[in-house]
Amino acid sequence: MTDQFDPTSLQQSWPTPEKPRPIVIFGAGSIVGDAHLPAYRKAGLPVAGIFDPDVKKAASLAAEWGIRAFATETEALAIPDAIFDLATPPAAHAAILSKLPVGSGALIQKPMGADLAAATEILNICRDRQLQAAVNFQLRFAPMMLALRDAIEKGYLGQIVDFDAWLALATPWGLWPFLKGLPRIEIAMHSIHYLDLIRGLLGNPDGVHAKTIGHPNHEVAQTRTAAILDYGDQVRCVLSVNHDHDFGRKFQACEFRISGTEGAAYVKLGVNLDYPRGEPDELWIRPAGGTEWVEVPLNGAWFPDAFANRMANLQRFVSGEDEQLIGAVDDAWQTMALVEAAYQSSARPATAIAPLPGR
Repeated sequence: MTDQFDPTSLQQSWPTPEKPRPIVIFGAGSIVGDAHLPAYRKAGLPVAGIFDPDVKKAASLAAEWGIRAFATETEALAIPDAIFDLATPPAAHAAILSKLPVGSGALIQKPMGADLAAATEILNICRDRQLQAAVNFQLRFAPMMLALRDAIEKGYLGQIVDFDAWLALATPWGLWPFLKGLPRIEIAMHSIHYLDLIRGLLGNPDGVHAKTIGHPNHEVAQTRTAAILDYGDQVRCVLSVNHDHDFGRKFQACEFRISGTEGAAYVKLGVNLDYPRGEPDELWIRPAGGTEWVEVPLNGAWFPDAFANRMANLQRFVSGEDEQLIGAVDDAWQTMALVEAAYQSSARPATAIAPLPGR
């Protein structure tokens, strides 16, 4: 199969909608300026404007990008045929969704609520209001991940048997002040991306073993996680995540290794290294039948291109151009269920080790 492997033929982007709908953004936090707005401008997706309860903050960001800042929530909700992009903290999602016009298209910032109960409330709101809604688990739509999925589907790796996620880096949690005091941080706000991606590639695991903890150098609830996803006796899936490896770039890492019965892949998630400036993403594949690793030339990066691809799928689904809404709220709820199971696992005592017998 290696003679047939053309890395440039792998899918890396999502088709844009034929007639893009205006995007109304709720929230004016750093992620909007770092990812949402750059992505939509690059893809030619129109932004009708931004609303944030902090009117000055919204006005400043809107002025920077030459777009409208809505003075009130009512103004934002009144834009006809809009796609509503909720770049808001999880506690704000339900209230906003309850006000969206019935049948609207909506993109909900991850996580889908603070916990599984909140995610269930959001799911029910979306169902009751017939919202065509997805959660912004945009890692599935990063160019490197679209290409990885394409390579797997084309058989270049064979049957997937190993998935390793290894992170040892320094994350600037202070960029997100709304996280202060929240009881759930690392899995709910960060590794949730990886859990969702893994579900997208391997399906739902049977269960999870996890431990997530903080660090004595700060007060963020959790910044270090170890987890094993149980896929039975055929697949080994392990995540080792450390956001406190703050000793210089030399030995930091943010990478996945995916091994199959016939080939393998290596992914570097560059944005997390020196976030938000980041480094280039990388994807390497050792295809079935091959003897060498082949680098896949990437046309874009997780930030911001995945955000444009995620929005394109939602817009195309709403317009009838795409048959499937990837990461729809029903599917996203299952990622939230996996997150909940990981926290429950972390809260339980580990299997005790037998003591040394007495003489």
